[in-house]
Amino acid sequence: MRRDRTERDEQFHEFVVSRRPHLLHTANLLTAGDTHLAEDLVQATLTKLYVAWPSFQRADNPEGYLRRVLVNALIDERRRIWRRREQTMAELPDVVATPADGSVGSVGEAVKLALRELPPRMRAAVVFRYFYDLDVAATADALSCSEGNVKSQTSRGLDRLRAALHIAQPAFLRQGATP
Repeated sequence: MRRDRTERDEQFHEFVVSRRPHLLHTANLLTAGDTHLAEDLVQATLTKLYVAWPSFQRADNPEGYLRRVLVNALIDERRRIWRRREQTMAELPDVVATPADGSVGSVGEAVKLALRELPPRMRAAVVFRYFYDLDVAATADALSCSEGNVKSQTSRGLDRLRAALHIAQPAFLRQGATP
C-alpha cells in the first residue's frame, strides 16, 4: 500500500535531490577521501535533518545549519566505540599504497592522505576555511567553538599538512623573519 507524500516529504525530497551531491563532496573532504564513511555521514545528516526539518526551514543560516549537522555526524561517528577498535582502509594492507620511490600518484591523493592524518576537528577547520573559503566566524559557528580555536586549529593543521606534503614554509612566515 503506497502512502501519499506530505508537503514536508516533497520539500525534503527536493532538498535531497538538489543538495546531496554537494553534501557528499563536503563529507568526502571531511573524511579525507573515505567514501564509505562519507556516505554514512551524509545518510546520518539527512536523517537528522528530516527529523528537524521545521527547525531547518526556520534557520537564519540554512547552510551553516547543514554544515553543523554534518560535523556533528562526523564527531558522533568518531566517538563510536567500535571505531576505536577498527580502522577502515581504502587499500588492503598487503597492497603497496605508494610506488617504491615513495612518490604519490597525484597531488590530490597526496592531500587526501595528508588530511587523513589530521584529527577530525582540525581537518574540519582546514576544509571549511580553505576548501570552502568560509571566514573564521562561519567556521567557528559550524564547529561550535571560538574563533581563536578555529585560528589555532587551522594554523596547526596547515603546519601538519606542509610537513606531510614536504612543502617549505614561506620565509616571511618562519620564526624571526619579517615580511
